[in-house]
Amino acid sequence: MTPLLEARHVTKRYGALPALSDLSMTIDTGKPAITAVVGESGSGKTTLARIILGLTPPSEGQVLYRGQDMARLSGSERRQFRRDVQAVFQDPYEVYNPFYRVDHVLTTPVRNFKLAASRAEGRAMIETALRAVGLRPEEILGRYPHQLSGGQRQRIMVARAVLMKPKLIVADEPVSMVDASLRATILTSLRALTDEMGISIIYITHDLATAYYISDRLIIMRKGEVVESGQARAVLDNPQHPYSIALKAAVLSPEDATGGARPPKTEARSHA
Repeated sequence: MTPLLEARHVTKRYGALPALSDLSMTIDTGKPAITAVVGESGSGKTTLARIILGLTPPSEGQVLYRGQDMARLSGSERRQFRRDVQAVFQDPYEVYNPFYRVDHVLTTPVRNFKLAASRAEGRAMIETALRAVGLRPEEILGRYPHQLSGGQRQRIMVARAVLMKPKLIVADEPVSMVDASLRATILTSLRALTDEMGISIIYITHDLATAYYISDRLIIMRKGEVVESGQARAVLDNPQHPYSIALKAAVLSPEDATGGARPPKTEARSHA
């Protein structure tokens, strides 16, 4: 089966400085999973996210979407890519226009991508997406951004991604700017999107503890290079690279970082 997304020997340089070096990874179509990309600032995580999202071209290598080089996608293929691959960024504040109610960030993709045949259908889709991330529509819709917490604003952005019924969400440090008490709620919501809705997630973080809390697979990066990768439990139970060992020794326990134990996987629903 052709992978949904594949990075092949991707390198990115800014001038003579490599931000990413010879990275390869695959997101399968048929088996939804959460892949955590972990590393300190400057490790190349956000550069990788921008390349996967098609926002930055690689200096070398290829990114393939459904087997097609992203640099050569037609207009219709690129539009489908924009539906299949959604982003949730670090800062839940800057994406909102303070003069619009938060409804605006949800109704805009419904309208632009013609997701609903009527206003009522669109409203129902929005309410379903909000509930999928643990929000009550009656407490959210009609409010301005400043009337909601940072955790609520971030979960609205996850709901916005869910509206598109994507195959993949690229979440770049989605909990780094919310209170510790809310991290587990957001991470558990992301886990449920994979287990219950069949959405794969690339979870980018500097925090190894939250990566362990949420992920199936783990990629550890340092200075633009992958130093270790594999199943999350296997990597963290028996890290091999000195950097991985040092990261594990330095972090808090998952319970300290998220306020709870590792979430149990929910029974996956049919993704047909």
